Amino acid sequence: MPRSSPDPNFEQRVRDSFARQRFMATLGARIVSVVPGEVLIELPWREELAQQHGVLHAGAVASIADSACGYAALSLMPAGSGVMSVEFKVNLLAPGRGERFLAIGRVRRAGRTLTVCEGTVKTIRGAEEREVAIMTATMIRLEGRPDLAD
Repeated sequence: MPRSSPDPNFEQRVRDSFARQRFMATLGARIVSVVPGEVLIELPWREELAQQHGVLHAGAVASIADSACGYAALSLMPAGSGVMSVEFKVNLLAPGRGERFLAIGRVRRAGRTLTVCEGTVKTIRGAEEREVAIMTATMIRLEGRPDLAD
């Protein structure tokens, strides 16, 4: 179902905040798309992100899913708001092997303070896609905190 954001500049605010996230830059992740309630983040495969079995480390998988969910939540919050993860659970469904990974964060329920999101991470190899992880996440809206506002 299509959603709308109370902030007409939501996309730029999300992209600006993401650009300040040094950890996402360290991983090599980038935002692919931002619409109200949904954010896609792409991570190219790099050997440095592998665990001992040669697949994408679960920490990298969880990180891109968490950021996709957090930014999906932020996209539905008023200007001046910030967002932080309160809790999340990740189920790893398959080894992360591929050329790139796509994390899709979607808002399931947006509240005034807490927002519940669902995330999926897919591995992409050529034209083949495979779901490798799912996430359920709760995000908190921060207001009145200029040090944490986006």
